[in-house]
Amino acid sequence: MERGAQFRKWMRLIHRELGYVFAGALLVYAISGIALNHKATFNSQYAISRTEHSLPADGSIDNWLAICGMSGKQIQHYYPDSMTLKVFLKGNSSLTVDLNTHIGVLEQVKKRPVLGSLSKLHYNPGKAWTWFSDIFAGALVIIVISGLLMIKGKHGLWGIGGIEFLIGIIIPLIFIFL
Repeated sequence: MERGAQFRKWMRLIHRELGYVFAGALLVYAISGIALNHKATFNSQYAISRTEHSLPADGSIDNWLAICGMSGKQIQHYYPDSMTLKVFLKGNSSLTVDLNTHIGVLEQVKKRPVLGSLSKLHYNPGKAWTWFSDIFAGALVIIVISGLLMIKGKHGLWGIGGIEFLIGIIIPLIFIFL
């Protein structure tokens, strides 16, 4: 077998095997990255719901919590101003009551089990993850290089593939310098 063909065969092998090994991590990073790109409009860590409740004027905090389905969850309360009561509840939830209108807004916070955990990986949760991330980044470099070198001719690096590769470099640079 000619030397160039043997080289491209090894590039395909390396590209394929590393691609399969790191495809799962790449998928996790892609999904959580999309969620984090939209953190101004979407909280990937928590689902937050707000519901309004009409509360009786003569009710107590315990009575109001029962109406909202939150009996026994009170941690503490305070009055941010003379006409507002805020009750902190277990699980990072709260009930805010307008003492003029007796409208209570229950804000419930629930952790997103899968997406929240995936998103935390972008914040480097520990030394072991740092090691894995460095290995992953190095493997991505090898996957890119092997992918660039395994095709020859007009579709390879010195043909249309090279032009597409340059476009892939130019696009992020445009966003950096804009």
